[in-house]
Amino acid sequence: MLKGKVAIVTGSTSGIGLGIAIELARLGADIVLNGLGDAKDIEETRSGIQRDHGVRVIYDNADMSKGDSVRELITATVETFRRVDILVNNAGIQFTAPVDEFPVAKWDAILAINLSAAFHGIAAAVPQMKRQGWGRIINIASAHGLVASPHKVAYVAAKHGVVGLTKVIGLETAGSGVTCNAVCPGWVRTPLVEKQIGDIAAEKHISQEDATKELLAEKQPSLQFVSPAQLGGTVAFLCSPAADQITGTAISVDGGWTAR
Repeated sequence: MLKGKVAIVTGSTSGIGLGIAIELARLGADIVLNGLGDAKDIEETRSGIQRDHGVRVIYDNADMSKGDSVRELITATVETFRRVDILVNNAGIQFTAPVDEFPVAKWDAILAINLSAAFHGIAAAVPQMKRQGWGRIINIASAHGLVASPHKVAYVAAKHGVVGLTKVIGLETAGSGVTCNAVCPGWVRTPLVEKQIGDIAAEKHISQEDATKELLAEKQPSLQFVSPAQLGGTVAFLCSPAADQITGTAISVDGGWTAR
């Protein structure tokens, strides 16, 4: 379905981003990976996807906290592949604390990586996508882009901002062949969530298993984690012809979290 297309997935060396990158590669897209990690592990991931799916896969270590670096990622991709068709803005970080104790540096970092990086990437990619007459921008927001939780002021603000950004870009690109949508996952068993499970276990002196059940029961009625592969499938659908008229919207993949 995506043969001949080029997809950039930020924050794709593990977790949600990696699941999305693998699914897009399975469908024939060439992939630009981006993210943090051990250089050897990243190379194994890159070469493995390339080998398994017969597509070209490169890695770019662009720093998502710096706008110029994000824009250079788009420019470098166009220089290498002569096009960019799919931009998945997935990179994100988390920190929790009450608002009156929230470190300013953490606020700035979360807003930069979780929100501003998407703005810079989109601003750089849209002109190329419009020239091609086809493009798909998918912003990985969160259930926290639609509802709030205590102690996550920066994350919730950033993810709400991502949903708003998505709506504006959907309007600005309507009719051009370019669409922009947000995917809002519930709990996914990523390193970020593993840390929250560990914090619950330590705070309440309970097992990791019980802490996991407590985390899910509080928010996610399905009592099951969303998988990276499921999110990859959602992104793939948004890149399909069936989604040509879906733009400017937020799609929840959250086991019923935001239905309450």
